[in-house]
Amino acid sequence: MSRSSEDLKQISVLNKDDEVRIFKRPKGVVGKNARNFHPKSSLHKVEQIINDFKDGNRNKARFWIDLTIEDKKQKVMIEYYALRDADGNYIGCLEASQNITEMQKLSGEKRLLE
Repeated sequence: MSRSSEDLKQISVLNKDDEVRIFKRPKGVVGKNARNFHPKSSLHKVEQIINDFKDGNRNKARFWIDLTIEDKKQKVMIEYYALRDADGNYIGCLEASQNITEMQKLSGEKRLLE
């Protein structure tokens, strides 16, 4: 599967039933269960993260993988965050994916609005 750099700036929000509510991908995935678009090889890990969120055992998960994007090896960071109401009840999940290859080359600092 060929990916572009733009494909890796995505945000997903899942409701408490694991259905996609906000997602920067084809509109056809909105309202569908997240299990329908994660690779089968990693689905059990995604389900464990979501179950841990629902059980209150964790609030975030972060990992990074190597992908080939536009014929170049790239580093992609994927973060999951539990969404909770004011009482701490699980109401969904935010998933954010970002190509961090260029970020790994940063040094020094750049201040706001510089």
